[in-house]
Amino acid sequence: MTTFPGSPRLLKGAIVGIDSLTKRPISTIPFQYNPETLTRTLQIQTLEGEQTNRVEALRLKGAPVETMQVEIEIDAVDRLEKAEISTVTLGIHPQLAALELLTYPDTIQVGLNALKSAVGMLEIIPTEAPMTLLIWGVKRVLPVRLTSFSVTEEAYDASLNPIRAKVSLGLRVLNYDDLPWSSFGAKLFFVHQVQKELMAQIGIATSAVNILP
Repeated sequence: MTTFPGSPRLLKGAIVGIDSLTKRPISTIPFQYNPETLTRTLQIQTLEGEQTNRVEALRLKGAPVETMQVEIEIDAVDRLEKAEISTVTLGIHPQLAALELLTYPDTIQVGLNALKSAVGMLEIIPTEAPMTLLIWGVKRVLPVRLTSFSVTEEAYDASLNPIRAKVSLGLRVLNYDDLPWSSFGAKLFFVHQVQKELMAQIGIATSAVNILP
């Protein structure tokens, strides 16, 4: 005999770091609590300038530039109640570190570049950040770049480890105009756009049924 659980089981949003060479996840950061809001802004890529004429008025240069703003809450209360060793000794430092490292170059590459500079190499290629994915349900798995990152730490334990914080993230969706077409990220965005077109067709069909007498 089964009983109704009282509320549906929600999928957890997450941010995942993907190694650009192996395509394997190197970090997975699920949201402890799904954010209540996700602010999205689309900047339409139209042809502009003196050469634009009436024939070109409706042409698009590519996919819109989409930016997002989201606020993530991290709280150690549940883990502290269970006396998890890492949380008792470190608070939420590990969760904050995992998020923050998405904005840092890899220390091994930093060390190699420093060594190359010390021996007089003239051309040093800047380190490449991991491919960052925003997973917001099965219909939104998007390659993104972090554009802003701020942390408000709101509570601490006796050792001054943060135990509650809000992290505000600014994200810029990377599309097939930003990435090489053969790249994993470009193909992922293309699939996302195809899904969006399919959902739009469903919406159009539903609207047509509703307006018919």
